[in-house]
Parts: sequence; C-alpha cells; structure tokens
Amino acid sequence: MEADKKAKGISEELSFEEAMERLEEVVNNLESGNVPLEESIRLFEEGMKLSRYCGTKLEKLEQQVELLVRENEGWIKKPFQPEEDGD
Repeated sequence: MEADKKAKGISEELSFEEAMERLEEVVNNLESGNVPLEESIRLFEEGMKLSRYCGTKLEKLEQQVELLVRENEGWIKKPFQPEEDGD
C-alpha cells in the first residue's frame, strides 16, 4: 500500500503538494477518532515525518527564491506578507 511506503520513509520524489495532501488525510483520520490506538500512533509518526518533509522543502524553495532575487540587481528582498482576506 502506498501509504505504508510513505510512513516508513518519505521518498524524495514526493512533491510538496502530494506530501501536503497525504498530511491532510492523516490529520483527518486522526481527528475522526475512529482509528485504533496503534494505528493512531503510526499515523501520528507519519504526519510528523510529512510535516518535517514539507518544512524542509519550503526552506529549500525559499533559499532558491532569495538567490534569484539577489541575482537581479535592483530587487529588494522583502518578507512575504499574504493579502488579508476580506472576512
């Protein structure tokens, strides 16, 4: 099963989007409360690995963006500030 493969070790070929999708599945399963204790522990471990994997991917991508910005003179590095939702 693909989920079992990801739990043991997350493949470097796994895209950020795929990892996030799987992490959402894991969280939904844990939040449902319909999972036996042993399975909950396995899912929690998988979720932690996926979380670290996504964090590392994001850090690498941020470094790539910073390098691209530095290569283009006149550009100023500014922290990302998401637009506010009109809630």
